[in-house]
Amino acid sequence: MPSPNLGTILWTDLTVPNAEEVRDFYKAVVGWESSPVDMGGYSDFNMLPRGSDKPSAGVCHAQGVNTGLPAQWLIYVVVENVDDSTAACERLGGQVLVAPKSMGGDRLCIIQDPAGAVMALYEQGAASA
Repeated sequence: MPSPNLGTILWTDLTVPNAEEVRDFYKAVVGWESSPVDMGGYSDFNMLPRGSDKPSAGVCHAQGVNTGLPAQWLIYVVVENVDDSTAACERLGGQVLVAPKSMGGDRLCIIQDPAGAVMALYEQGAASA
């Protein structure tokens, strides 16, 4: 995937305890197809518009790398440096809900702004911390 510009929404997903049930819900409600994503012992799901091979979103189990993520649609916004953005979040009255962590060669964290809205900050190609 080409590197998106800073500040753009890279991905949207939903993390829930009952991913299969929620996957089927969205298949019926919005017409998405699904494609399993092997997570090593279980599968999460890419959700694709009918007839497309390009995912629109993900539906994930609340386990493994997704442990601790809130059960809501979560956008992932590209930032230059997750640690710097996390520090700015806290300095400006936000909260860090999930501390910065590595995922493959990337890093992410989950923040909440002063109004209560939640998003993920995502740094692509970051060295492991």
